[in-house]
Amino acid sequence: MKIIFAGTPQFAADHLAALLNQAEHEVVAIYTQPDRRSGRGKKTLASPVKTLALENTIPVMQPISLKAAEQQVELKSFHADLMVVAAYGLILPQAVLDLPRLGCINIHASLLPHWRGAAPIERAIIAGDKTSGITIMQMAAGLDTGDMLLKQPCTIDPLETGDSLRNKLTLIGQSLLIQAIAELNNETAVLVPQDDSDSSYAKKIDKAEGCIDWHANAEVIDRTIRAFTSTTACFTFLHDQRLRITAAQASENHHSGVGIGTIVAINKDYLSVQCGAGQLRIYELQIPGAKPMSIRALLNGRANFFKVADCFNHIASVTNH
Repeated sequence: MKIIFAGTPQFAADHLAALLNQAEHEVVAIYTQPDRRSGRGKKTLASPVKTLALENTIPVMQPISLKAAEQQVELKSFHADLMVVAAYGLILPQAVLDLPRLGCINIHASLLPHWRGAAPIERAIIAGDKTSGITIMQMAAGLDTGDMLLKQPCTIDPLETGDSLRNKLTLIGQSLLIQAIAELNNETAVLVPQDDSDSSYAKKIDKAEGCIDWHANAEVIDRTIRAFTSTTACFTFLHDQRLRITAAQASENHHSGVGIGTIVAINKDYLSVQCGAGQLRIYELQIPGAKPMSIRALLNGRANFFKVADCFNHIASVTNH
């Protein structure tokens, strides 16, 4: 079977790798987002999918849109039987969905129709969901609304991070993708419509969401930090310095009469910070000009960096930074 693969981040590249291991299929072209500037040096970087494609000498296309007729003509020229999409980042117009003989299928990191949209992994963790999963669906014009071919759930553990859940879902997705392609190829696939009344939307992550609002419940802050382990830094401000919080855990402790965002205790291994409800224990953070480090390591080197009664700034007080 001739297959076009469309995707951009590592999640997509891992699924492409599984597909490339299937000798009976030929990946004839790769579609991925244009190279982006990233990092402190703002170097132009290829996506993980492009990097893997080049390593395997597969033609790479990087259009900013697939709406133009010339882009659709080029895609058609590959004479693909199927297009596989995973976290591509572009909306496919109906004309593109109709081009491959077997249409286009998508690897979506949720149990549809729950968490349709761009950030299902992060939204599931932030919401406190107990279960996630992978859905392989036949793509339609709507946002993740197509009929479902295969679904498989997995448990979201109490201390799950965005990275750990993504790794779990990748293993499931790789297996389901190969199964779905086989079923489409031998015409045994069963398509199940989604129940739109049970849908929820996983909007794209905005970098501003990483700014911690200490008025929120400590459990919500905890889940947000874990959800954003690799996609968006969770940060706060202290003495006009921006600090990235990389490991923390909610506590039910509460100090009445203490201001929101106040450090109420300094332990050798963590700081306790008062939230709108409960407290957040911070175990690891990153100060300007340094790598992430444990509270123990930071205090060993800079014992007076934090003091009880210091107050972290929340969103409403950092608008001028």
